[in-house]
Amino acid sequence: MLTLPATVGLTDAKAVMRPLADAISRESADQLTVDAAGLQQFDSSALAVLLECRRLAEKSGRSFQLSGAPPRLSQLARLYGVAELLGLAPLPESPATA
Repeated sequence: MLTLPATVGLTDAKAVMRPLADAISRESADQLTVDAAGLQQFDSSALAVLLECRRLAEKSGRSFQLSGAPPRLSQLARLYGVAELLGLAPLPESPATA
């Protein structure tokens, strides 16, 4: 399991991705799991990092799983339309009003 740091923003996304990419290349499990529970400060760059992790996992024939996503990360993923790609559950549908 790979773990994201507490902060992932535009200025440090590349620096965050380098060790993750190295770790992904060394992983041998059939499934790559990335733990996002420690994320505290982040922007859409965190989504880019996660999508790149997913791409690298799939490129090497492995599945991707995101665990511990903070609610705000899930909301951001939905806003950008990538929640499904990251395996995040969609928002529950609100009942129709009459």
